Amino acid sequence: MVTRRPPPLPDDDALQAFIEASPTPPKLREIAKAFGLVPQQRAALRAKLHALAAGQPLTAADPEGHPPAVSLLFVTSIDSDGFGLARPADAGDEDGHEIVVLPSAKRGRAIQAGDRILARLKPGPDGQLQAEVMRILPKGQSHIFGRAVNTGSAARPRWSLEPAEKGGKRDVPLKDTATLSFSEHDLLEAELIKEGGYRLVARPIRNLGSTDNPATFTALAIAEFGLRHVFTEDMLRAADSAILPELGQRTDLRALPLVTIDGEDAKDFDDAVFAEPAADNRWRLIVAIADVSTYVHSGDSLDLEAQQRGNSVYLPGTVIPMLPESLSNGLCSLRPDEDRACLAVEILIDDEGKKISHNFFQALIRSSARLTYTTVQQVIDGGIDEADCAVKPGTIHHLVGAYRTLHAARLKRGTLNLDLSEARIQFDETGEPVSVAQHYQKEAHQLIEEFMILANICAAETLEQARQNCVYRIHDRPDPEKIDRLKELTEALSLPFAKGQVITPHRFNELLAKVKDTDAETAVNEAVLRCQARAVYAPDNIGHYGLGLARYAHFTSPIRRYADLLVHRALVRAMGVTSKQSNGEDRDQLMQICTAISQTEQIAAKAERRTTARLAARILSQKNIKETEVTITGLTKSGLFVKLEDGASEGFVPRRTLPDDFYETVAGGMMLLGRHHGWLFRLGDRLVCRLEDISPASGDITLSWCEGGERQLDKMRALQKKYKTRSGGRRHAPKRRRR
Repeated sequence: MVTRRPPPLPDDDALQAFIEASPTPPKLREIAKAFGLVPQQRAALRAKLHALAAGQPLTAADPEGHPPAVSLLFVTSIDSDGFGLARPADAGDEDGHEIVVLPSAKRGRAIQAGDRILARLKPGPDGQLQAEVMRILPKGQSHIFGRAVNTGSAARPRWSLEPAEKGGKRDVPLKDTATLSFSEHDLLEAELIKEGGYRLVARPIRNLGSTDNPATFTALAIAEFGLRHVFTEDMLRAADSAILPELGQRTDLRALPLVTIDGEDAKDFDDAVFAEPAADNRWRLIVAIADVSTYVHSGDSLDLEAQQRGNSVYLPGTVIPMLPESLSNGLCSLRPDEDRACLAVEILIDDEGKKISHNFFQALIRSSARLTYTTVQQVIDGGIDEADCAVKPGTIHHLVGAYRTLHAARLKRGTLNLDLSEARIQFDETGEPVSVAQHYQKEAHQLIEEFMILANICAAETLEQARQNCVYRIHDRPDPEKIDRLKELTEALSLPFAKGQVITPHRFNELLAKVKDTDAETAVNEAVLRCQARAVYAPDNIGHYGLGLARYAHFTSPIRRYADLLVHRALVRAMGVTSKQSNGEDRDQLMQICTAISQTEQIAAKAERRTTARLAARILSQKNIKETEVTITGLTKSGLFVKLEDGASEGFVPRRTLPDDFYETVAGGMMLLGRHHGWLFRLGDRLVCRLEDISPASGDITLSWCEGGERQLDKMRALQKKYKTRSGGRRHAPKRRRR
């Protein structure tokens, strides 16, 4: 398994700039975090700081007041060409030099307004200072989002801001409210200011709209997470001017009955599939993917914007596309009965699902039908006949047959199979959110997933064989410490799970099968999920643990993922096709891009979760519900994190509302144990709780315990004995002195 290289240590100038700009002397851990260093690098960082302190004093501004050659800057604005304006981080809004930030030649995450950057300064042609970005540092909180609340009267209002951040943070007083027009319950962006040297107040700078309007929550997500959502006129013109290529050297697949299978509300159809039986009990598969690389060329305005976005963002009720809609929903979308350019792969598998061969080629296709998951599932279940779907006879049945062959091979290979649901907000015809529905994967979804996984495997193999740089999708092995916590939970549940063995996905599946349809199912599913590493993009391959694959890349969604577009370009180069594509990125460039798009992917997922939680809280606040069933999803000494019945709303049950006891977490944080009266709360337990407070702005839901949990003194004593010598127990607690 390849080990990923840690980031380099910062140079002396960067360290000096960071230390000088910090309001108080920073600790070693703070410096390490700012530069993205791993714990193993702290000793080397400490030695570097000692050498720096012994060698020379910190640089300072020159006598004329110019900032040091390497300075920490605060970016105040960005224009459409990527140039920014910044000021020294320790200067006020009105004082300090205005510095032009040059667009970075490195293809990593682009700077945004509000970023703190380490930059090397130099005089520009007109004498104004210019800054070359060395590093983008983690953001300190200088802005806050929240709901305007009037705690006074209409005649004498007293305004405060209820934070939109989760966690039940205290309201912040609003200052200078006359500078912006707003009403109660409007969502505001505000600047945090220290008043009197220590008291934080907020100055409103932007009104995002009323919480009565669902679109305001989309505006909040865009502002809160800095989502790029506007295309320039040049970008829109470039997208509108794209034309379908002629057949030329492409393979003509327009007579082949390829179909798309997507959700009912999908508009960007980037994959079409086909299957048919072949000789010797084999299956011939074709996966055709929109050839985005034909229209978006490396280094052009659309490409640079797509790279900065990293991916499309799917918020409830809306999509922020990676590419303009004339491409994403138009020329690159495989709509039925329309000619489309594709990059296709023909795959031959045997009757056991093993791949025999594959071949990539550029093609023209014409999708024969736009099917939905619901329709295909109805055919699978026998609810409707294939003949009712306006497709050629055998089209769906052949796809299902090939899928089941692939699925059997997947089960034999051993992949992680977590039974997880997805919460989706349901809107009425006016766009008003009305309910939350839980969606589980069915065979129709798995059919497309199996075809896409196989195509992605083929892409990674082809690029390796051609010695092309590849953007791998990697998933590391579980953290051993998290495995230890899972082992403590399984011991408490009397489930056999020997951690000394190699922990394969198959062993996780065996554990999940043992708790299927039992009271422990939710707890064990949550615990297994928490053991897993995060899947990311990287130019170095370590395999994909969850899928049980030695190599894997994303190829099948270039409309909405930049990683897939890079893989497409590499495949075109590997095929030796003459094109307008560049020679590709070198490894260092690819590493920076992978880091950036892995980050944008995580930001997009967080924005979607937060918006879903806020809308779910808004829906709940409009219902007359006093009590509700909840499931425990996390435990701390301060209380219980729970998920409500709708599957999307998450709440918190403070410890003060639980039955009177002395609580502490045991079993690796999977249980909350009362040591005096025997109360026990476990991950996955179902409780009945009373709704106390709901904040649509933050999505916070506060509840109080009504019933649920266990109270068994015998079990409590057994658990006390079991865990008293563990790290979560009291073996190392000092003895109490007698007075």
